[in-house]
Amino acid sequence: MSLQTLRQCLPAIFFLGGFVWDALTIGKQVQQSDLIIFSTYLVAAGLILWWLAHHAEKSEEQLNAHLTEGKILRILPKKWREAAPYFLLQFLFGSLLSALFILYFKSASYAYALFWSLLLAGTLVGNEFLELHYKQSTISWTMFGFCSILLLNFLLPCLFGSIHWFWFVLSTMAGAGSTHYFYIKAHQVKLVANNDAIQISPPPISQKSKFSTSIIPTWLVAALLMVAYFSDVIPPVPLVKLDVRVGTSLTKTTRDYQLSVDAIPWWQFWRLLSGDVHIGAGERLYCVTAVFAPQGLKTRLYHRWQHKQGANWVTTSRIGFSLNGGRLAGFRGNTYKKNLAAGNWRVIVETEDQHTVSVDNFTVFIDATNTPISRKQVKI
Repeated sequence: MSLQTLRQCLPAIFFLGGFVWDALTIGKQVQQSDLIIFSTYLVAAGLILWWLAHHAEKSEEQLNAHLTEGKILRILPKKWREAAPYFLLQFLFGSLLSALFILYFKSASYAYALFWSLLLAGTLVGNEFLELHYKQSTISWTMFGFCSILLLNFLLPCLFGSIHWFWFVLSTMAGAGSTHYFYIKAHQVKLVANNDAIQISPPPISQKSKFSTSIIPTWLVAALLMVAYFSDVIPPVPLVKLDVRVGTSLTKTTRDYQLSVDAIPWWQFWRLLSGDVHIGAGERLYCVTAVFAPQGLKTRLYHRWQHKQGANWVTTSRIGFSLNGGRLAGFRGNTYKKNLAAGNWRVIVETEDQHTVSVDNFTVFIDATNTPISRKQVKI
């Protein structure tokens, strides 16, 4: 393999390596240490953008001369020195997007949320081809604002122990607003030595028009994210669905819940769960949910039981239960129904403000003859 070929393969190698590393180290739950590391990435990217803004008016020769002031950078080839800030931006944004994609993907357990995760994955892949484009201020600051918003969407619910929609709106506005403020300050502050005094000079008139065009995309991203959230496309982070089961004969122990579920036919070897539920007339049908939430987060979740009648899903009941965060295996809650009609059913696990956490579809069969059904015990 030639050196040129290896150089072309490096982005793909770094991308796959970083993604696999994040997938292995982040785990099933959102840890405080993860959020601290991601915040460090964001701060580092902000410092690089600040540095680039201060040297935006310099020529490539002046910028290269400034970079060579450091002993470490001086030994690097000229092309590497010129590309170093943008390569670091690409690396930091890629690390953030990779981690955020995994976090959102683990919180997504229904079709719309999975679609949102795929959009994040597309942004992550696109980042690998944006190294040269990061020289454009608009792209760099838009990516910074996007990462700021997504990270704050996780941070604020963890800090305040609530997943109310207010915190999503506040974190989205805070991410876009802080990026806007940081952008203006980075371009306005020019340190000029004048008789040992430091002056702060405004940007040239020719640059003022660039403020709006470079920062507007960040606000557009914020607006799109809020539309997506209230359209139930973005999952209610930082909740992570760990398990949802529907069955009969629920038994609670000190360590787990035991539920009797229909056994999967041998010929459906590819399935992990049976989509059929056989119950006797008047028998209780339970839905047990295990959802992870960070330590200190307290809220209520609801099971919305829906029966398909014709082409429509009709809600028959909405039953809530409390959730306390911190349990690594997930906080468990259960509800039950009696006298169900045969047919297609689903249980939507949702928050107080009706944001979907998970959707479980199944088909109910009523056995009036008490025919023995093949079942198995599962632990949740």
